[in-house]
Amino acid sequence: MRQEITTVTAKGQITIPKTVREALDLQPRDQVLFLLEEERVILVPLHRRSLSALYGALPATRPYPGHEVERETVRRARAKHVTRNT
Repeated sequence: MRQEITTVTAKGQITIPKTVREALDLQPRDQVLFLLEEERVILVPLHRRSLSALYGALPATRPYPGHEVERETVRRARAKHVTRNT
């Protein structure tokens, strides 16, 4: 078990020691969850994930028709809107 000591600032902030950041692979902008368990705190890393890492996380509700079909659908809707308002 590793031990590291850090100091709480007047604002209630702490610096996570480098050895702990490296062991948990904490990167800038990652978040950490503090779980209070009686007189202990458990630190759980919440790593930021890129948008591409979320690809496929949710099932598709319908097949994607493709860029060109989507563009044409938008063009037709805009044309209908413009001709209706003139």
